[in-house]
Amino acid sequence: MSHDPVLTDPGLYTVIFENERVRVLRYRDRPGDRTSPHRHPDSVMVTLAAFTRRLTAGGRRVELALEAGQARWLSAQEHAGENIGDTETHSIFVELKEPTAPAASTAAPLGPDSP
Repeated sequence: MSHDPVLTDPGLYTVIFENERVRVLRYRDRPGDRTSPHRHPDSVMVTLAAFTRRLTAGGRRVELALEAGQARWLSAQEHAGENIGDTETHSIFVELKEPTAPAASTAAPLGPDSP
């Protein structure tokens, strides 16, 4: 079974742009709508409308209220969501296709004087 949100919830997620480096999704729902469990890679989410949601992941539930016009970094994650407010959700996800960069090393770079 795929965990791609465009396949798990095709009535809510739409691909609006894609190339070899990013995929851009539009997400819209109405109060009471729910998503199936799905995955997002590292992404930037831009909220186009204020909304309230409940996210469920790994047995944990979080409720959040977001204002319109916010841009937020989202680390790769799997979750399901529910619109628990009284407004429609409208947001854009810019999903990165490149793998997460390894943590920067604190060691000095090797140079001509290194052993």
